[in-house]
Amino acid sequence: MTIIRKTSRAKSLRFGFKPLAFIAAIMSMVVAIAFFYLSPLAAQNSQTKIEFVSPSWVSANANDPDLRILDVRWSPIDYFTGHLPNAVHIADNLVRQPKDGLPVQLVDSDKLAGYLSKAGVTDKSKVLIYSDGRDVLGSSQIAYALERIGFKNSVAVLDGGLSGYKQTNAELTQAFPKYKTGKLSVSDNKNIRVNLAQVKDLLDKKAAVFIDPRPPKAFAGEEKYFVRNGHIPGARNIPWPTFTDPQNPHKLKPLSEIEKILADKKIDKSKDIIVTCTTGREASLQYVVLKHLLGYPKVRIYEGSWTEYSQSDLPVETGAERPA
Repeated sequence: MTIIRKTSRAKSLRFGFKPLAFIAAIMSMVVAIAFFYLSPLAAQNSQTKIEFVSPSWVSANANDPDLRILDVRWSPIDYFTGHLPNAVHIADNLVRQPKDGLPVQLVDSDKLAGYLSKAGVTDKSKVLIYSDGRDVLGSSQIAYALERIGFKNSVAVLDGGLSGYKQTNAELTQAFPKYKTGKLSVSDNKNIRVNLAQVKDLLDKKAAVFIDPRPPKAFAGEEKYFVRNGHIPGARNIPWPTFTDPQNPHKLKPLSEIEKILADKKIDKSKDIIVTCTTGREASLQYVVLKHLLGYPKVRIYEGSWTEYSQSDLPVETGAERPA
């Protein structure tokens, strides 16, 4: 036994093997892997791909058996009156409920998956989402909900919404589609969102920037909706309608115009960007645009937003935003 030990040690020394260095290298790898998965950089590794598509895309993909179309308008009467062929109605306000003492919070990922599964979404589905009326936020929120549950396929938002679709003279239907409920896996993606404790840690970090898409009066604290009113200190106010066509709040402005809006607000693409609003719904549009359309590498949503923050003891700022 003694001879074997000496021979092994001799071989180790001959080939330059150093046990302590080897262990240190392994530990470094473990730390690097842990850092990767805990870092906001990991948020960009989501397998969900979200895009905005034109009405012509709908026509080109209408016969795809794996395509599930979600009509997320609030009123079922609107859906009954006319909808895209094969569209399933799932109102976007369905996914927000009381949670942890706060109103209108996004439900947990397993419940989100349950709702979406009942609407016919499976692991094999490609999803198209559309809405109508005053804003596109219902569509962007459901798109975010799919990414939140770890959906691995493509998600498309109909650019221009139902009104834009109708302008192409495309036909609507009143028939309900027939579909089967299949398997929809859940892998809760925590890397795309932050909680109150994480917000607190980011408040004084120069590497982080908060974007608040609420109307200017709400941002300034002039509207008294909450116990405390105002915004997170240092936040940039970019009202969400600035990203959309004034004539159609379901249609995005050209990305070049959106990039100019962001540049004017001095939003650095390299920063850790947190989008926060009233309940997380308004934030979903800018999250989708920055991350999925413009390729910003570190974008997350503060789901609790002002509903939660206003009830905390964290600092509040009022008035117009600080100069960048």
